[in-house]
Amino acid sequence: MNKTYVPNSPQAGFSLIELMIAMMLGLFLIGGVVSVFLSNRAVYRQNENLSRMQESARYAFEVIARDLREAGGIPCGSNLPTANVLLGAGTTWWANWGEGLHGYEGTEVLPAKAIGTSTASRVSGTDAVAILSGTAFNGTTVTDHNPTAAEFKVNTTEHEIVDGDVILVCDFKQAAIFQTTNANSSNVTIVHNTGGSQSPGNCSKGLGVKPDLSTDCSSTNGTSYSFEDGGILTKLSSNAWYIGYNSRGGKSLYKVKMFNSGGNAITQADEVAEGITDMQLQYLAKDASGNLASDYVDATSITDWKLVVAIRLVFTLQSLENVATGAAQPLTRTWNATITVRNRQS
Repeated sequence: MNKTYVPNSPQAGFSLIELMIAMMLGLFLIGGVVSVFLSNRAVYRQNENLSRMQESARYAFEVIARDLREAGGIPCGSNLPTANVLLGAGTTWWANWGEGLHGYEGTEVLPAKAIGTSTASRVSGTDAVAILSGTAFNGTTVTDHNPTAAEFKVNTTEHEIVDGDVILVCDFKQAAIFQTTNANSSNVTIVHNTGGSQSPGNCSKGLGVKPDLSTDCSSTNGTSYSFEDGGILTKLSSNAWYIGYNSRGGKSLYKVKMFNSGGNAITQADEVAEGITDMQLQYLAKDASGNLASDYVDATSITDWKLVVAIRLVFTLQSLENVATGAAQPLTRTWNATITVRNRQS
């Protein structure tokens, strides 16, 4: 039988060596792509965390600076004699008008919140500050004051004052702090009597100061004083700022605020900005002659808080993720600002 001869055809495909070389080149290419991807991802995470830190810092500076600027503020004037008829005013931080501002070094006791390790507890070694002000809310104008009846008349029923609100009232001569015992939006009468169901209540209905500028709580009538028409009634703002542990295992800026709950003045700690691990405060004060100090000092060096005119504030922040280059740890940044106390400026 005849056989047909078929010449050899060219070989198709790759040899084993060529395949190995191609795979090696592919692995190098994929490795480069993965390396670029991981590098870009790391940069993205760093930038994202840094942006979050900056956002927290901006917000924290804004809210605490707004409070510090208004420390000790009285709508009718600066450094007016102030009667304080709140029961327990001398021992309750939010009721103790004092100088309107008081700072605490890292190991000093902040009356508003104890140092500890539980959620919302203050972090040891971080500074804190308590701030009282009468200029944080819109005021209502006084049209008449009857000290004997312990009643103010105001210019509008839309005064937003209710039973139990802690109020600062002032005219151009003096100021006073009391708790409202009867007020609502149906009339223009604000009552500041004693013996109500509110807490802490008033020790006296007399809103005047004694010759030594102290408050008389020895009797129901106390020291009588009639506030001038055109005076201002406003809610008292009492806040304490500190660094505390949050519920997620990190640290945050916290604010303890006083507010009215069913006629009772109570306090509550709220988380304001997370990722803030430290707060340091220093103060610039005048001396008794009005001369400005040469430098900022710690809270322990201040002997008269009424003379503080500016505060240097330093925040330390950490990222929420471990994104620092070359190590599995969070980013750390420090920001600072200087705030002037408005009502202390001459």
